[in-house]
Amino acid sequence: MKKAFLSFLAFTLFIFCQVQAAQVDTVEVNSAVMKKNLKVVVVRPAGYNTGKEFPVVYLLHGYSGNHANWVTKAPAIQQAADQYNMIIVCPDGGFSSWYWDSPVDPQSQFETYVSKELVAYVDKNYKSIKDRKGRGITGLSMGGHGALYLALKHQDVYGTAGSMSGGVDIRPFPNNWDMAKRLGTYAEQPERWEKNTVINMLHLLTPNSLSLIIDCGTEDFFYGVNENLHKELEYRKIPHDYISRPGAHNWPYWENAVQHQLLFMNTYFKKK
Repeated sequence: MKKAFLSFLAFTLFIFCQVQAAQVDTVEVNSAVMKKNLKVVVVRPAGYNTGKEFPVVYLLHGYSGNHANWVTKAPAIQQAADQYNMIIVCPDGGFSSWYWDSPVDPQSQFETYVSKELVAYVDKNYKSIKDRKGRGITGLSMGGHGALYLALKHQDVYGTAGSMSGGVDIRPFPNNWDMAKRLGTYAEQPERWEKNTVINMLHLLTPNSLSLIIDCGTEDFFYGVNENLHKELEYRKIPHDYISRPGAHNWPYWENAVQHQLLFMNTYFKKK
């Protein structure tokens, strides 16, 4: 009898945990500008079915990644979605888009896709807060660049933005990560490179226009450019959180970093 009761209790707890767990959708979203469908992971919090509207964090992958990276390599984001009662959206940003609207490649128009087409899709199909006060964006490496780049250009869309190990100044790396395929070479198109690097876009900010968090490990090859970004933000008196700690350009670092990013964004949403 006792064994049967314990089995029943274990089964009940299992069912309860399943009911309470975040739900992960993989959907296809059409991009009219690129004339193709792209996969997107959407993490819905456990309380989604009983809630009204939820804040949304757009979480971008890095170079050579895809839509599934975050949920497979840092699955704790599902628990964070439950804890903070938020929706987390992980788009496919292409192998090497850098989240620009490429002037060279019509099949790489990821600024328009992420900040217009995808946001519109999420707001239509999910119970999202349809206002910048309920939207954040962050990412790692190429996605860290992308998150800040998109947020700076679309402050009407996002209220908070972050970067983990972000390529926040592309100019020191003219031959890396297929960037020349998206912008043309730095030697031939210097204006494009100067215009489309995050550190040169800070004039778009006014104090507190965006809630910002930047994180980079001291052993990361992007550490120097992140330090420079931090100093430039300080010089311009732009409030921001800056995290610098031991760590390299890898998933163990980002698994930790994303928890800080989501906590930071949850605090912003709660204030708003």
